[in-house]
Amino acid sequence: MKKSKVAIVAYEKPLRSVRKAVALSNGMDRLPAKAKVFIKPNIVFWTRATAFPKWGVITTSRVIEDMVIILKERGIDDITIGEGTVMRKPRDKETPAHAFETLGYRVLKDRYGVKAISIFDRPFEKIDLGKGVALNFNADILHSDFVVNIPVLKTHAMTTVSLGIKNLKGMIDIPSRKKCHNTHPEKDLHFMVARLADKMPPMFTLIDGIYSLEKGPSFDGRMRRSNLLVASSDVLSADMVGAGVLGYQPSEVQHLANTANNRDRPYDLSDVEVVGKSIESATSHHRYDFPYNKDDTLPLPMEKMGIQGLSFKKYDLSLCTYCSGLIGPALTSIAFAWRGEPWDDVEILNGKVMAPTPGKKKTVLFGKCMYQLNKDHPDIQEMIAIKGCPPTPMSIEEALNKAGIKVDPAFYKNIEQLPGYFLKRYEDKPEFDESFFRIK
Repeated sequence: MKKSKVAIVAYEKPLRSVRKAVALSNGMDRLPAKAKVFIKPNIVFWTRATAFPKWGVITTSRVIEDMVIILKERGIDDITIGEGTVMRKPRDKETPAHAFETLGYRVLKDRYGVKAISIFDRPFEKIDLGKGVALNFNADILHSDFVVNIPVLKTHAMTTVSLGIKNLKGMIDIPSRKKCHNTHPEKDLHFMVARLADKMPPMFTLIDGIYSLEKGPSFDGRMRRSNLLVASSDVLSADMVGAGVLGYQPSEVQHLANTANNRDRPYDLSDVEVVGKSIESATSHHRYDFPYNKDDTLPLPMEKMGIQGLSFKKYDLSLCTYCSGLIGPALTSIAFAWRGEPWDDVEILNGKVMAPTPGKKKTVLFGKCMYQLNKDHPDIQEMIAIKGCPPTPMSIEEALNKAGIKVDPAFYKNIEQLPGYFLKRYEDKPEFDESFFRIK
């Protein structure tokens, strides 16, 4: 049985470490001469208002440039970097441009002729993924000759890990992303993610673990310096090994198990050859879940604060990317608003499947999907709707105040500053080095 090769390499020096990962994994063996190459980083989130959320959240510019240099050495001149960053305002063009500029992609253009695109400015094509599933993918990646997929080594609150396959979710349009977070009992998020790599061109996956993230995928997780690279010309093998490095068996990651089943592959790594460092020597367990109380009605830290009179049910797979990016800030604002007096039996529902609990005095419906599902529900005594897809920060503030939770208006007015609050914990720690996200 021919085994897929996966390299685990300690990151030590610029260019040399990435070059070693490419060589050990035979990652460029399927790269055609004069190929049109598409590089897919992970820039899951960006803000222009404060220090950008970086370590373990987004792909380092250091690894991006190293990969560009290696491609140029092999005679590749047509290189495009493309991403579909999550933004609060879907038509925002300035934020992706600011991300590319700050991360040094303009320098890559001037130095190496590399193009950088936001996929929302480019055409999409509908791709049949089988089993009645079709999603709209960016046309540039589909029509490239070769893909270099550079995700971050991170866990994910919904999918356990977010590595090479999950990184390709950034290549589909907004309706397709929302479609992945559905209410189907079988074709759920894990089902959808498992098919994202099926119609890709030949691909080399290089998991950037210089920094890793616990409880990802965004800035409210715990950022770590891990100094690792995981590389393979087979994305599933790279992800299964990457999951192991994060402390999870592939069978514990549903979308990886699904992918293995779809491809008639074992997920015990019996058909994978690991070279370089061993999985055991590289493993550092990263938690993925945000803990809630025993009945999943309140985050555990908020229960420990003594918060009463509030039920904020735990997210499920139907909560899409755009509302999920607002749930964390909402919870943070509520925690800051707690003054020790119980609130008036308030329940906050999110996603697409939650139903009101009989007897609650006030029911907040978070987002358009929750409103459409429950607006006429007989168990709601007083409905407070947060409409919008996604809702605006100000509409969340207004609804919480109406429910008797007096949040600070400045919090929502300055919500783009929130990542800076989480990043303060890494100040003056030399291992969290800004230079990895700059190109000189």
